[in-house]
Amino acid sequence: YLLKNEYKLSSITFSDENDDQDFELWDDVGLNIPKPPELLQLYRNGGTPLSSPRDTVDVSVEVDLGDLPGNCSNQDVLKKPDLLQQQQTEVVQELEYQISLLSNEKQSLVEQMKKLQRKLSPAFLQALLSFCRMCSDSRLGSEVSRIADSEDSVMLMLGRCLPHIVPNVLLAKRERMVAHLCQELIPLILCTACLHPEPKERDQLLHILFNLIKRPDDDQRQMILTGCVAFAKHVGPTRVEAELLPQCWEQINHKYPERRLLVAEACGALAPYLPKEIRSSLVLSMLQQMLAEDKADMVREAVIKSLGIIMGYIDDPDKYSQGFELMLLSLADPSERVVNAVHQVFIPAFAAWATELGILHTTLIPSLLARIEKLLSQGEHGLDEHKLHVFLSALQSLIPPLFAVVLQNAPFTSRVKLHGDTPAIEVTRFPRPASPLQDVATIIGSREMLSALLLLYDHQLEHEGTTGWESLLWVVNQFLPQLIEIVGRINVTSSTCVHEFSRFFWRFCRTFGKIFTSTKIKPQFQEILRLSEENVDPSTGNDILTKATVPIYATGVLTCYNQEEDRKLLVGFLEDVMTTLSLSHAPLNSLKASFVELGANPVYHELLLTVLWYGVVHTSALVRCTAARMFEVPQNTKLRL
Repeated sequence: YLLKNEYKLSSITFSDENDDQDFELWDDVGLNIPKPPELLQLYRNGGTPLSSPRDTVDVSVEVDLGDLPGNCSNQDVLKKPDLLQQQQTEVVQELEYQISLLSNEKQSLVEQMKKLQRKLSPAFLQALLSFCRMCSDSRLGSEVSRIADSEDSVMLMLGRCLPHIVPNVLLAKRERMVAHLCQELIPLILCTACLHPEPKERDQLLHILFNLIKRPDDDQRQMILTGCVAFAKHVGPTRVEAELLPQCWEQINHKYPERRLLVAEACGALAPYLPKEIRSSLVLSMLQQMLAEDKADMVREAVIKSLGIIMGYIDDPDKYSQGFELMLLSLADPSERVVNAVHQVFIPAFAAWATELGILHTTLIPSLLARIEKLLSQGEHGLDEHKLHVFLSALQSLIPPLFAVVLQNAPFTSRVKLHGDTPAIEVTRFPRPASPLQDVATIIGSREMLSALLLLYDHQLEHEGTTGWESLLWVVNQFLPQLIEIVGRINVTSSTCVHEFSRFFWRFCRTFGKIFTSTKIKPQFQEILRLSEENVDPSTGNDILTKATVPIYATGVLTCYNQEEDRKLLVGFLEDVMTTLSLSHAPLNSLKASFVELGANPVYHELLLTVLWYGVVHTSALVRCTAARMFEVPQNTKLRL
């Protein structure tokens, strides 16, 4: 029944979900009601005479004016004009009361609708949709993006397109010419599919569109996608679901990867034009299946980008856990291009959704931290460095949206005023983002708004403090201490882990700014390290100085700003570490790791020489001995003394 009435998608779903039911057996499909009589029984009882009709009687009534309460004569009404005026006033008051109720109800509904709507900034949404590769900067692309909606416009389109088609028909002997001819046909196919009254014919035309080119290249896929989007804008969500999605479903397991790539890209391009229920169920399931099963890297990369777009429109909180698992699954993909797409598109979009749900810093980030801690607790016999990289890289991609949350929930947000004289943001203020979606200005909405917020942010930190600033207090009191505790458990001899965490802290400090780094991050590290030559106990040493905390603090925090005072602080820290480790007879692995990480950058070669010279001329023989041993390290890090 569903198939005959053109409900193709519903019929497929219905049959898939009920493949083990026997529809002929009433006990299997009945809804706890008696089985209706058989058809044969109905035929046999069809001739049974009906029961005799009941007797009926005509009855009529009328009103006796004399029996009415009160005096209702017209003369009495005329005698009392005040009564009529009073009644009118009461009616007006009742109507006004009803209007006020309706206005309040309307306001309540508007507020509820706002809560349901996504609140992505237009800049972020535009950057997200830019990953849908459309083609409209050519004659044919412009033709495809415009759907004719009347007889006159159809005639004009035919007049424009046919002169380009006919010559190609006459010369279509080579494969390249055939492909070009197929592209020229796309506007005609789309126009006819939009306007044709017969569903079967429309289905056939869209089938032709998706099978027009055997193995469509990038330009051809862009042309088809542009046409699909134009079709979707023209016909609306219902027809997109009923007519376009089945074509995608048919191609999901096609033998040619170019066809599967077209499906993956189409799911993202059509996401804004689909019903929200279909977007968060069927389309999400299609992409999840392709991510798990497709063997082509380019297809999985397109799937990730489309999933990112889906995350930009999805509004069902129950799908959050599914999105989180998709993030972890895709981060573990063996293909580098797939993982890059995760960081560039999926994680920023997923983080934006988590921000709107209010769970970015309460659920998403703590979930990743918990996985890192679990990994460290299980790594007594060898840490899985690849998994650590996966979790830490995801955490690093969440730094820009976390900073945006801190700015947008600050006490000063109500005081933000945009003026034409707002100073421009320094080019080096933030680390270079991996994609436009990781640009804090894009997340906030504009560079002007970000600049105004940064001015108030620095002033608040420097003069007014963090009282009542819930999101920033979470960063200072929970996030940072947990990170520093994790760093202390990292094996200092693992150069990969040291480098990963150093890079994380460097981006974290640069994003949150110099004032925050100086007043919130450095004091927490200094409190743990507690360097003091006078307090050294040679018998016990200082255990924390032998951990990865030293190189990560030196290379991740103290190098994020490169002014003279920052360099002096770094030199002083390394000198103190050298002295403390020497006098306490502790292992030098943490100091060596710092030299290795810093020595990889020629900018710090002179600084390292200064530290070594400090050790050479030190009054203690233990420190001089340590300096001599440290001269061996730079030779392995391309530092020639």
